Amino acid sequence: MANKAWCYGALLLLGACSSTPDSGTGKSGDSQSGRYSQQNDAYPVDVPKLDHVSDAKVTNEPYSRQGNRDYELRGQFYKVIKAPQGFTQEGYASWYGTKFHGYHTSNGEVYDMYAMSGAHKTLPLPSFVRVTNLDNGKQVVVRVNDRGPFHQGRIIDLSYAAAYKLDMLKKGTARVKLEVITAPQKETVLAPLKATHPIFIQVVASSDQDRAVDAGKRYAALMGCGYQVVRDQGLYKVQLGPVSDELKAEALIEKLKGQGIARPFKVYAEPQGTDGVNIP
Repeated sequence: MANKAWCYGALLLLGACSSTPDSGTGKSGDSQSGRYSQQNDAYPVDVPKLDHVSDAKVTNEPYSRQGNRDYELRGQFYKVIKAPQGFTQEGYASWYGTKFHGYHTSNGEVYDMYAMSGAHKTLPLPSFVRVTNLDNGKQVVVRVNDRGPFHQGRIIDLSYAAAYKLDMLKKGTARVKLEVITAPQKETVLAPLKATHPIFIQVVASSDQDRAVDAGKRYAALMGCGYQVVRDQGLYKVQLGPVSDELKAEALIEKLKGQGIARPFKVYAEPQGTDGVNIP
């Protein structure tokens, strides 16, 4: 199998370094090879059954505090993608194994080669990516939590488990298509703000009681609600309601404005008045 070599990165921007695993022989280009107990990457010796391992579960996760800054490596500048929605890419995938198993990834997590994860140079961490093997049509969903691969033509490094699912272990690399997957945003539903007192909407006031009562009946029938006429300082005030919360009160005000009522407003009070009161 062809060897792949690339470097861990400096200044805590990058995590585990990845190389295309081989039989354990051959050179490693990792400039921080002393960081790892193995010089070269390799297959695991005792491989657990991986058929039961499912795709990474796509969730709405906040981006990690580590590993999401723009960075420079080997004279090349990498800018982390801020809005990855709709991102796609085609190129070659490789995988990394026992050399990096148990070591920290770029976002501070611990690399588990038996989990469905991956490394990408510029996607924000974590990101969820559907990986399609273009040679056989097999697909997996991985959670990207690491940086790499820093090898010409390779766009993603996959965990041992993901590579197994894509049937690319033996060859070591595969032509793939990447598609970023984002979880649907949950709609925030605000509970109606309950009023401490019943809410009425005052629409008009008149010095004539009969006219006020007629107006109350007319507007109540139009809006499909109750009404009361309250005498206050020589005026008969027509108030529609009561309604139980602020959202309903605002909706009633908008309906009244649509009927030509210039300035309806809320009144917080217990039902009151004796003349012309009609509260269902």
